[in-house]
Amino acid sequence: MKVFIVGGTGLLGSAAAKELVARGHEVVSLSLPPLPEGAVFPPQMKIEYGNYLELSDEDFRAYFRGCDAFVFAAGVDERVEAAPPVYELYRKYNIAPTERLLRLAKECGVKRAAICGSYFAYFAGLRPEWALDRDHPYIRSRTEQEKLALSFADENFSVAVLELPYIFGAQSGRKPVWVFLVEMLRKMKPVTFWCRGGTAMITVRQAGQAIAGALERNRGGQCYPLGYYNMTWREMLKIFHEYMGRPRKKIVTVPDWMFAVAVRFMKKRQQKRGIEGGLDLPKFVKLQCSEQFIDKALGCVPLGVEADDICGAIGESVRLSADILDRKTGKILEMKGN
Repeated sequence: MKVFIVGGTGLLGSAAAKELVARGHEVVSLSLPPLPEGAVFPPQMKIEYGNYLELSDEDFRAYFRGCDAFVFAAGVDERVEAAPPVYELYRKYNIAPTERLLRLAKECGVKRAAICGSYFAYFAGLRPEWALDRDHPYIRSRTEQEKLALSFADENFSVAVLELPYIFGAQSGRKPVWVFLVEMLRKMKPVTFWCRGGTAMITVRQAGQAIAGALERNRGGQCYPLGYYNMTWREMLKIFHEYMGRPRKKIVTVPDWMFAVAVRFMKKRQQKRGIEGGLDLPKFVKLQCSEQFIDKALGCVPLGVEADDICGAIGESVRLSADILDRKTGKILEMKGN
């Protein structure tokens, strides 16, 4: 199978490329230059450079011709902030490219596609009474992206949307999601104060397996909520503390109302800077303080995801985040979204 990946040198795309090459598939990647310093990619992967927002339809048709499968592993997540309405930024980077690229792929005879989405969309459907897609621009964008992607699926074109949870693991030369959390934990010197609840998670390697499995196994249109490991925040933070050299640091679980007060201050700071976040932080408290757990049988098992070292993957994320904060790394690439 020949696979075209948009974002094939990113954290998720490169994991998918590595897994696909190991399974005997041919991979072509479209990526933004430069490559992250020190990152290792499969030598069999062909890397083309370009911006998926700027290439013409004919450029993409040239990439899609002769391909059997397509992966969209680009776009931006809730970390990206912008002047209101931030939803338009998510539309630009996530929704509009999904529509355009799936349309062109299908026109060119591609048979299978996998779209990297968010597990927030899963919880929006699971808990409709919380109105997550109404209150949070990022979550709304992911649910809209899912609906649009699945609308292309038929008996000749399979589309899988991967509802990705917390992902741990690191890529040399690329800023991890977790720098902000390591920095926050460092500032809470004597005690870590955190909310109740927890999250589903997978490793980067498992994300690559899920993407490859979706291309090989999915038929029709299907969303796959992914979660192989479920941890409370306390369990996760204990592992963070260990790799930060503070294994005995105390963790205090604060009441929901106290956590809500803290995030209201964060939202006020956003407003003073004239920006809007993808998540309305005060309204996000109810989800953040819940158990965002996912049964592996819903997505990981049907896609053939195997067990991995989640503690080691968390450690990789923490170590690289700490090195970045301590300026022990070379040039680091950050997520683009402007």
